Amino acid sequence: MRKIEIVVTGERQQDGYRVPNASVGTRTDTPLRDIPQSIQVIPQQVLQDQNVTDLGEALRNVPGASLENAARSFIQSSFTLRGFPAGGDVLWNGWRENPGAGIVGFDAAAIERIEVIKGPASVLYGQGGLAGTVNYVTKQPLREPYYALEASAGSFNFYRGAIDLSGPLNDSKTVLYRLNLAAQTTESFFDFFDGQRYFVAPTPTFQISDRTKLTLAAAYLARPQSSNQGYGLPAEGTALPNPNGKIPRNRSIGEPDDLENSYSTRVGYDLEHCFSDNWQIRNAFRYTQSDLRRRFYFGTALAEDNRTLSRRYNELTEYSNRFFNSDTYVVGKFSTGSIRHQVVAGINVTRNELDLASFNREAASIDLFNPVYGQPLGTLIDEGDSFSRADALGIYVQDQITLAKNLKLLLGGRFDTFSQIDRDQLSNTETSQSGNAFSPRVGIVYQPIQPISLYASYSRSFTPTIGIGFDGDVFQPERGTQYEVGIKADLNNRLSATLAFYDLTKSNVLTEDTRPGVPLGEFSIQLGEQRSRGVELTLQGEILPGWNIIAGYAHTDAKVTKDNTLPVGLRSTGVPENTFNLWTSYEIQRGVLKGFGGGVGLFFVGEQQGDFNNTFQIPSYLRTDAAIFYKRDRFRAALNFRNLFDVDYIETAFARTRVYRGDPFTVQGTISYEF
Repeated sequence: MRKIEIVVTGERQQDGYRVPNASVGTRTDTPLRDIPQSIQVIPQQVLQDQNVTDLGEALRNVPGASLENAARSFIQSSFTLRGFPAGGDVLWNGWRENPGAGIVGFDAAAIERIEVIKGPASVLYGQGGLAGTVNYVTKQPLREPYYALEASAGSFNFYRGAIDLSGPLNDSKTVLYRLNLAAQTTESFFDFFDGQRYFVAPTPTFQISDRTKLTLAAAYLARPQSSNQGYGLPAEGTALPNPNGKIPRNRSIGEPDDLENSYSTRVGYDLEHCFSDNWQIRNAFRYTQSDLRRRFYFGTALAEDNRTLSRRYNELTEYSNRFFNSDTYVVGKFSTGSIRHQVVAGINVTRNELDLASFNREAASIDLFNPVYGQPLGTLIDEGDSFSRADALGIYVQDQITLAKNLKLLLGGRFDTFSQIDRDQLSNTETSQSGNAFSPRVGIVYQPIQPISLYASYSRSFTPTIGIGFDGDVFQPERGTQYEVGIKADLNNRLSATLAFYDLTKSNVLTEDTRPGVPLGEFSIQLGEQRSRGVELTLQGEILPGWNIIAGYAHTDAKVTKDNTLPVGLRSTGVPENTFNLWTSYEIQRGVLKGFGGGVGLFFVGEQQGDFNNTFQIPSYLRTDAAIFYKRDRFRAALNFRNLFDVDYIETAFARTRVYRGDPFTVQGTISYEF
């Protein structure tokens, strides 16, 4: 039997703007054109050219993605995909993170690329994933020594430094390491904000034998910051006219001593073993703990004078989220006659524990046009102290079937069983609930010619819904069902495009139980339904040598289709109907100016609803970004300009008192050197 070498790492490579293969959609290294689902990859080259330091900036490159809050001023970055919230659907190297993944946080220092799966992903990754899933692929150890330093400075006292170290630890190169470190501090365009970020991520890899590899991984991220304006401003004076004028761009409704401090730790291992050319097993374990401490003010209502905002004060005295994830699966290749199979089968066990204690108090109102800070707090409104634990067990199987060279079929299914207990520490009461769900996936790819793939797919997802209805029955899981068809085209060996049409329905949505005999407003029933239909187009890669592009368009029609109290046709909050993104860069390839280059970006976001009842709209906007850079050997210098024309735009909104303004014109300069 021929021995197989498990490749730990390769030499450091630049994929450019196009990555042809990804494992996130199938858990096998599969060309994107062979997967019957829309998957977009944001490569490291794009992240570098745009100088991306937060998730919100990265997702501007993804059609159909939008922010639910202002990422810079809010620790828990939330986002939507295809019209539905997806902020808790995050993977790290293909392993699911806890539902509070936004608090765990993102730092670009260790990110090699970002993969975005569009639509349900429950078959491989369990609960959630209705609208899509974001996978962070981290930098892995290299076989040859590699050292890099990077420093950035910019507007609003932005300073950042990063170190990337890698190489072998022994002569035989069977023990390798990667160490990423970063530190960042910044203020913002609004008053009182001051945020820091400290990140360290060691990753050693052991080539135990020519068939077995073990990778250990750890990461620690600390994000102490003030939280001001993370909770927005009123619509009047931002998105809507105000007789007193526009609310100053720098206004904060919070206090100078507000804070929102987040600390997260992630540890785990990944063990791979090949039995033969065609069979391998993989076992991984992850433990993540995130802790959050917060005190902040938020607006509740604007007075008739359109300048006095009533406020409340919230203090989160304890937030500790612990998540355990163990996943074991086998991958096998075999044939039945002329039909080839690649099977993935596994078992997944997770536990999520959350301690949460907080209270709300009345707070003094604030004059938005002449604020007076430091006023005393009012009476206690409510408080809570709770513990919850959710356990889940999933068994899944998937078969990638090659019926012919140009015809491929994907079949998959997963059965999950889950349970949850919730304990109220103040009343000393406890409730428990359990359930199960089956999630199927079917897809087909037909390639009339090699560069063109026509595909169609059907998939479902589930999310547990905790609670009991009036009849005493526990709620069933919320379900997502998607139908998708599309075309993928390799326009050449460096440029590809995807056109996708989808119909996504969320069912078993809770709505008020209005049946006769049911106490008004006290019970819910699972008769609600929400739907999102749309089209997405992406184009990315290299047009000509040195000329790169990543672009996309999305039309999203997301609305309420069934509800007992909400009007049918109500549009989803913060979901623009039309978005367009374009980033293109060019680097001179020869001559005395070789290495000089630049980039320009256009990001259009159409009108979107500002609150759940559709009482106001957020205007559309067009943001222009740009960059100039110089590369020579191992040295790189760049200037990045965001919101080049200083457009005063609104990023998104959550409610009538929670409207988020976008960043004004900013400049960031970066220099880096590789050893």
